[in-house]
Amino acid sequence: MKVYNTNEIRNIALLGNAGSGKTTLAEAMLYEGGLIKRRGDVASKNTVSDYNEIEHEQEGSVFSTVLYTEWLGKKINILDTPGLDDFVGGVVSSLYVTDTALILLNAQNGVEVGAELSFRHTKRMKKPVVFVVNHLDHDNSNFEKTIDETKQQFGNKVTIVQYPINAGPNYNALIDVLLMKMYKWKAEGGAPEISAVPESEMDKAQELHAALIESAAENDDSLMEIFFDKGTLTEDEMRCGIRKGLITRGMFPVFCVNAKADMGVRRLMEFLGNVAPSPELMPALTNENGDQVKCETKAPTSLFVFKSAVEQHLGEILYFKVMQGELKEGDDLINTNKRGKERLAQLFSVAGKNRTKVEKLVAGDIGATVKLKESKTNHTINDKSLEWTFPAMEFPAPKFHIAIKAVNESDEEKLGEALNRIHEENPTLIVEYSKELKQTILYGQGEFHLNSVKWLLNNIYKIEIEFVKPKVPYRETITKQSLADYRHKKQSGGAGQFGEVHLFIEPHVEGAPNPAVFKKDGKEQKVQVRETDEKVLPWGGKLIFNNCIVGGVIDARFMPGILKGIMEKIETGPLTGSYARDIRVYVYDGKMHDVDSNEISFKIAGSKAFSKAFREAGPKILEPIYNVQVLVPSDKLGDVMSDLQGRRGLILGMENEGGYERLSVRVPLAEMFKYSTSLSSITSGRATFQMEFAEYQQVPTDVQTELLKAYAAENEED
Repeated sequence: MKVYNTNEIRNIALLGNAGSGKTTLAEAMLYEGGLIKRRGDVASKNTVSDYNEIEHEQEGSVFSTVLYTEWLGKKINILDTPGLDDFVGGVVSSLYVTDTALILLNAQNGVEVGAELSFRHTKRMKKPVVFVVNHLDHDNSNFEKTIDETKQQFGNKVTIVQYPINAGPNYNALIDVLLMKMYKWKAEGGAPEISAVPESEMDKAQELHAALIESAAENDDSLMEIFFDKGTLTEDEMRCGIRKGLITRGMFPVFCVNAKADMGVRRLMEFLGNVAPSPELMPALTNENGDQVKCETKAPTSLFVFKSAVEQHLGEILYFKVMQGELKEGDDLINTNKRGKERLAQLFSVAGKNRTKVEKLVAGDIGATVKLKESKTNHTINDKSLEWTFPAMEFPAPKFHIAIKAVNESDEEKLGEALNRIHEENPTLIVEYSKELKQTILYGQGEFHLNSVKWLLNNIYKIEIEFVKPKVPYRETITKQSLADYRHKKQSGGAGQFGEVHLFIEPHVEGAPNPAVFKKDGKEQKVQVRETDEKVLPWGGKLIFNNCIVGGVIDARFMPGILKGIMEKIETGPLTGSYARDIRVYVYDGKMHDVDSNEISFKIAGSKAFSKAFREAGPKILEPIYNVQVLVPSDKLGDVMSDLQGRRGLILGMENEGGYERLSVRVPLAEMFKYSTSLSSITSGRATFQMEFAEYQQVPTDVQTELLKAYAAENEED
C-alpha cells in the first residue's frame, strides 16, 4: 500500500442518529475506493463496519469502527460511530483523532436527536462539520423541511452546496451549486452523468451559488476584498474560503447522497479530498505541559492510542493516530504513561476486521498495531526524546448505574476479568466494587448501554449474570445527647472476660466546644476531657473520641479497645448498617477486673454501649443529594419539571440556551435510579443531564420509616 503524506490524508468521523445511514455511506465509500468488490448492507449483516456479533444481533453500531478508503490520490480514514447516545464513547474518541465530522440527516425525519447530540460534541471539540442529507429516495423525503430545521437548530452558517431535483422514490439527480453542474445517476448509482444546470433550475442554482460565494468569502479577508471588487470568486477561491470556514466553524456545507444506491458518494469524496482540511491545517493539540504539538513529519514520533479491541485469534489490537513524526515497522518507542518500552513490530491500515500491512505511517495518519506489552486507550507512545503525554480523552459522566453479580459464585473472578476487558474497549463503562454497599456497581451511559454489556457477558464471555438495584450509600448520625453503659462479663472455666464502659454521645459540630457538664439521672456531672482522638472518616464526617476517665477506673491500655469497638459500630450503623458520622463520644466511667479484663472485653463493651446510646440520641438517616443539570427542549420543560418534582427534586433555577432550557435541580440519589431511561422517554431522547454529588441531608420521616422497615425485613430473611 502507498505511503500517504500528511497533506494527502483526510480523517473523517461519521456521526448522526441511528438509522441515518452512516454505516451504509461508509460501505459505499469503501466500494468506490476499491477496498471492497461488493457493497454489503446492514439488514444482511455483511457490512465492513458492523462486523461484531453484538452489532449483528442488535442491527446497529455498538462500537466505533476504523475504516479507510483511497480516492483520487488521497487516503480517507473513516471512523463510523454509533448513533445511540448510550454508545457516545465511540463518538468522543473518534472526534478526538479526526479533522472533519460528517453529520448525516435522514431526509424523512429532519434533524433528529442523534444529530443534535453529535453537533454538541463537535462544538465542544471545535471540529469542522459537513451536513450530509441522506434517504432522499423515500416517499416522505423533504429536503426543504430538513434544511429549515437544520438552520433553525444550528444557525445560518448552514450553507447549501447541493440540493436534490426530484427527492422521492424516483430520486436520481441533484444540482451542485459549487461547480454549477447537474449530477444524474442510473438506477445502479456509481459514476454520474454530469451536465450543465437545466434552465428550469438556473434561477435557484444561481441564487444558492451566490449565497455560497458570499459565505466562502466571509471566512477570509483577502477573499472578501476580491468578492467586493469582482462580485464573485473562482472555484479555487471558493474552495479556499470553504476550507477556512470549515476549520473555524464559520460555515457548515450541506451535501446530498442516497448512500444505499451509491448516488452522490463519489462527489462527496471528491469534496473531502479537495476541500476538507488535512491534519496539518487543523489547530495543533496541546500536551499535558500546555505545549502545542504540531502535526508535522519532521519531528520526533508521537502516537496517541484512542481505541482498543480484542480480536479472536489475534488478541488485543490498538488503534492510534500518529500525532507527529513518522512511524516505521519495528520502531522502538516509549509509553510515557507507563514509562515502559514498546516495539511496534507490525503496522496496519484497518478497514473493520480487514487489516492491510504497511511499512510506514506519517503524521496525521491513523493505524493499528498488536501485541504491545502494556499500552492502553488514552496512552501516549513517544520517541525516547519526548517525555510528555497527551491529556486523556474526556468522556461524558455516567448517567445510569446498576449492581451486577454472577449467578454462580464460582464465576465472580472470571466476571471481574471480563468487565475489566470490556472497560478497556469502552472506557465509558466504569466498574467499581463498593465495600460499603457490598456490591459491584456498573456505571454507564444508559440502560441500553449496560444491557449490551450483559449481552457480551452472556454470549461472548459465557458468564451468566444478573442485574440488581444498587443500594444507596446512606449515612447515619444523631441529633441530641444520650448516654448509656454496658457491662461485658463472660466466664468459661479459665480466664474470663470483663469490661464495663459508661459513655455519652452528642452530635459533632465543627468548632463547637466540649460540654462542661452533662446530666445523669437528673443530676449534673462534670466532664473533664483528658485526651482526644479525632478520626476523619473516609466516607465523610468525623468521630471525636474523648477520654474522660479519672481515678484510673479504666486502665489507659484498654482505651484503644473501646475505640475499636466504636469504630466497628460506626462502619455498620445501628439503624440500617450504613456508615455513621459526625459524632462525639465521651467515655467518662467504667469498671475493670484485675484478672479478667482485656482489650477484647472493652472492645465489646464499648461497641454495645455506643449502640445503645446511638438509638437514644435522636438517630437520623442521611441521604446523598446531587446537583442535577438537565438540558431539555423548551416544549418538554413542563413534563420534565413535573417528573423531577415527583422525585423529590428541588428546582433551583433555569436558563435558556437556544431552544433548550438548562434546569438546575437538587435531587436525592435514591430517586435517580433509571432517570436516564425516563428522561429519554419523556423527551424522545432529546434531553441530556449531568449529576454531581452535593451533600448529605436528613431523609424525610416517612422515608426513614420505610428504610427502617426494609432493613428489619432484610435482617429477618438473613
